[in-house]
Amino acid sequence: MKICIFCGASASLDPKVELEIKSLMSFFSANDIELIYGGAGIGIMGSLATELINKGGKVTGVIPRQLMKKEIAHGGLSQLHVVKDMHDRKKMMYDLSDAFLIFPGGMGTLDELFEILTWKQLGIHQKPIAILNINHYFDHLLSFLDHAVDRGLIKSQDRSLLFDSEKWESIWSYFQENLK
Repeated sequence: MKICIFCGASASLDPKVELEIKSLMSFFSANDIELIYGGAGIGIMGSLATELINKGGKVTGVIPRQLMKKEIAHGGLSQLHVVKDMHDRKKMMYDLSDAFLIFPGGMGTLDELFEILTWKQLGIHQKPIAILNINHYFDHLLSFLDHAVDRGLIKSQDRSLLFDSEKWESIWSYFQENLK
């Protein structure tokens, strides 16, 4: 199985994020899950990749050429794909992955989340998407989505395309039930 994690190129100030990285990458390693991610050696991205590499796991990165220096491409990956731009990055990450997990991050992470979610809404794919809501990081975003449903701007069936939980075990069960 290959799981794409969308996450920040910056490090989180929340120590629970690092604890979750260690725990999750132990799970990936023990269950032979390949990490597909943005290819950076910095921030949350770099921490995830390094942790899984150190546990002997397989890690594939996808990075746009223009970000090779800014995000400092990770040097120890199983595979690194250098692509033309952000759109090609997201497309390749989609093509390589069976499921999508959203970790804390900034604008780029939100862009990746909403593009892959929109693709699912439009029927382009049926791959599961889930937010790992570490220490309530995404509470306001999730509340906003529910607010948009209440206002009739997002259909409830479209809101249900995005699973969220504070617990990886719940997300793993959701992925298992929804992989096609």
